[in-house]
Amino acid sequence: MSLPELLAGWLGARSLAHGLPLPVPDHGGLRVDSGLPHENQRYVFAGPMQGIRELGQSITTPYTLIKMCGTGQQLLALVPPRWQLQPSAYLMVQDSVRDGVPSLPVGYRIDLEENYPIATVRIFAEDGALAAVGHAAEYAGVFIFDRIFTAAAHRRRGLGRVLMAALGAIQQSGAAQRVLVATEEGRALYSALGWYVRSPYSTVAIPPPPLPLIPARKFEAFI
Repeated sequence: MSLPELLAGWLGARSLAHGLPLPVPDHGGLRVDSGLPHENQRYVFAGPMQGIRELGQSITTPYTLIKMCGTGQQLLALVPPRWQLQPSAYLMVQDSVRDGVPSLPVGYRIDLEENYPIATVRIFAEDGALAAVGHAAEYAGVFIFDRIFTAAAHRRRGLGRVLMAALGAIQQSGAAQRVLVATEEGRALYSALGWYVRSPYSTVAIPPPPLPLIPARKFEAFI
C-alpha cells in the first residue's frame, strides 16, 4: 500500500473512531473539520508539497494543525516562523498478525465494547479503577489502533500487550494493513511488539495567545 493510500485509510479510520467527519481532499492533502475547542481543523499530507506552503501562508490563527509524513525540519521549512513544531511522532505499521490474547495478570478484568467498525477495550483493576484503554477502527483496507493508554500505576505488568492483542482480535479483514501513530515513548513499546516505522510524522501549529494577566485587586480594611 502506498504511503498516500495508507495515510488516507488511517485518517478515515481515525475520524470514525473519534466521531469526526471523514477527511476531504484539500491543497493536495486531506482536511478533517474537527470542530473541537482545541482543534478547528487538521490538514494531513503524505509528504512535502506546495500546498503546505500555501496553507502556512494563509492561516494566521491558532487551533489549526498541519501534519505531514516527514521530519520536523522538512515541515518547518515549508511554513512561516509563526508555526511551531510539536512533539515528534511516527507512523507505524505491523505486517504480521499475531493470534491469541495473552492472559491478564491476576486482579484485572477486560471489557470489550464493539460497534463495528469501531471497538474499545478497557482493562480494569481489582478496585474498579481504569488501568488501560484503547480503541480500534477499520476503514478502506486499514485497521488502526488509536489512543492506547495505560495508567502510570499499572505499567510494566503486560497490560499493553493484552490490550493490543485484544484490539487486534477484532480485525475483520485479514488483508487490512495495521497502522498506528506513536509518540517517541510509545515507539519503543510497539517496536517490541513487531511494529516498524513507515515514516516520521510531524506536526506544526500556531500557538494560542497567552492568557491576559488579571491585575491583583487591592483590598481595603473596613473598620
